[in-house]
Amino acid sequence: MTRVRILTETDLRKIVLLDGDAVDCVEQAFASLATKAVKMPPIMRLDIPAHCGEVDVKTAYVPDLDSFAIKVSPGFFNNPSLGLPSTNGLMMLLSAHTGLVEALLLDNGYLTDVRTAAAGAVAARHLSRPDARVAAILGAGMQARLQLRALTLVRPIETARIWARDLAKAEKLAGELTAELGFPVTAKAEAERACRGADIIVTTTPSPEPIVDAAWLEPGQHITAMGSDAEHKNEIDPGAIVKAAPYVADSLEQTRRLGELHHAIAAGLVTDSTDFPELGAIVVGKAAGRRSREAITLCDLTGTGVQDTAIATLAYRRAVSAGAGQAIETAKASGDPA
Repeated sequence: MTRVRILTETDLRKIVLLDGDAVDCVEQAFASLATKAVKMPPIMRLDIPAHCGEVDVKTAYVPDLDSFAIKVSPGFFNNPSLGLPSTNGLMMLLSAHTGLVEALLLDNGYLTDVRTAAAGAVAARHLSRPDARVAAILGAGMQARLQLRALTLVRPIETARIWARDLAKAEKLAGELTAELGFPVTAKAEAERACRGADIIVTTTPSPEPIVDAAWLEPGQHITAMGSDAEHKNEIDPGAIVKAAPYVADSLEQTRRLGELHHAIAAGLVTDSTDFPELGAIVVGKAAGRRSREAITLCDLTGTGVQDTAIATLAYRRAVSAGAGQAIETAKASGDPA
């Protein structure tokens, strides 16, 4: 008899939180990418420009894990004007031994939100100064909220600035985060004012043109760019890539094709064969991270299938342990009596 566990967003929000466990789970995923024979094919993407939409499909097999995830992740960026969230989606978890479907995680993008924010925390943990206290978040959507929350898990953040093209949205989010996190979060009308003097800068937008100028960057700052996950997106001035020491990729193969690095290559600032460290190599000590207190560091997060397999596996294990969701019979096993 074959059973599939069905988990809704409501179920998943009860068992998977943006907390230290989630950060450690994603950190281990990066470590696996650096140390194991992970199979992670290129991202498949379908663009629907008529509705400002895109759909990404990501997956990865990690040796020693019993399951692997396939994620379908739509992003339709006109949705907020319709009163709908800009991101959605689901994950399927399959047995790595038999290929049978074990679970459908109908998370509406929730697990992606958690693992993306957790990846930002991993980047900050390994690349920002340990005493980083001032954060600047560019964007005012769900990831802006979660990235700041994630930073507080790994750094002693005491104050933050929010910038967005819509100042009213930035002001609303700043007020909500001040109440939630217990320290002052203020909205800035200009991105430069948000960045100046910040210890950590996180960009969270789908912008097709840079919103951070390399000339703004100051000694000691760390920048996490997590919005540029497609060839047409570009949040960071390409000059920042050569200014960073080091520039770090989540997956160098991916960032050469669709991350911030992609734009630096197109601008002729680096070549497509220039070697850069990956975050997983820094996590496991195979590569150096921050080289000095004054160094500017930049992490290019395009989102990897290994993160999805890691968070989906964590969710499934917790669901089985808690008896969460609904297990349904899908077919009788071969040889079962009729």
